[in-house]
Amino acid sequence: MPEITAPFRETTPDSHTDCDGLFPIREVARLTGVNPVTLRAWERRYGLIQPLRTESGHRLYSSTDIETVHRILDWIERGVAVSKVGKLLARDPQPNEPATASRSDTELEWRQWQAQLRQAISAFDDRELDRLYGQIFSVYSTTVVFQDILVPLWKQLLRHQGRFGQASEWLFFDNFLRSRVARCLQMACASPAPRVLLSAIGGECRELELLVAGLLMSSEKLAVKVLGVGQPLDELTLICERTRPQALVLFSNHAPGTELASRLNRLAFTLDCPLLLAGEASDLAEHSLEGSSIGCLGNDGRLMPRRLQQLLSGHLEPESQA
Repeated sequence: MPEITAPFRETTPDSHTDCDGLFPIREVARLTGVNPVTLRAWERRYGLIQPLRTESGHRLYSSTDIETVHRILDWIERGVAVSKVGKLLARDPQPNEPATASRSDTELEWRQWQAQLRQAISAFDDRELDRLYGQIFSVYSTTVVFQDILVPLWKQLLRHQGRFGQASEWLFFDNFLRSRVARCLQMACASPAPRVLLSAIGGECRELELLVAGLLMSSEKLAVKVLGVGQPLDELTLICERTRPQALVLFSNHAPGTELASRLNRLAFTLDCPLLLAGEASDLAEHSLEGSSIGCLGNDGRLMPRRLQQLLSGHLEPESQA
């Protein structure tokens, strides 16, 4: 998507208004690819964005509003109806919004690390990127490193690929992260700990999202074996019969279709191990899976391993997850 370049300076009769850092609707449409009619509908009908207004009624959008538009597009691309996006935005705080006093210093540190990473990425400097990657791991836990620093930056680069070279920057960073996470997972699977199989639902996540989920679910007591992207769903029963995992976890970041619950229930009936669902689809499908044998792990790296352990130990019923 096009890069945000220079902010709009109001030169209309409302020029006495402080408009530094704000963009008119025509510029937002250019930057995001969303036409003005749709932007107005998202505001009036769904309340998804709330631009400022000049005295003459012209809409002015901040860089945070533009980031919100990108996030709306991200959810729509995952198959979520625009009418349901508001609830998802509410539980997914924007990276640029002011932090609370208790977290402001920490989040400022995360943004500073991201700025250094971006410099290394823009220079395609794999040695500097590797050095920063090691430094970040020496300061924070694995969950914080990926959930709060690396993956948010990866998503930002994915969304903003309008200028020449930006697609290459994202691919460079994506390849770097996938190689590092795959190496960590390979080491974890070499341990004698019981295994859980993790597989993507075809076409419903990117490889890095799947690998990171596997890494965040892993623990000293449980190794997660990630199956290749493109793994046929109808052959998972065969793999489970031969490898006898503690559980099979399916991962998806797309909105669940109407047939997902029945597909999962049919698969669960053929397995000798628990079937669990993780990723954004897990939160979105929780209601439709209520009362079934399928457990939902969610998409929060801080909660997934705990829920996984609780479900395997029988201390958390699938239909009573918080």
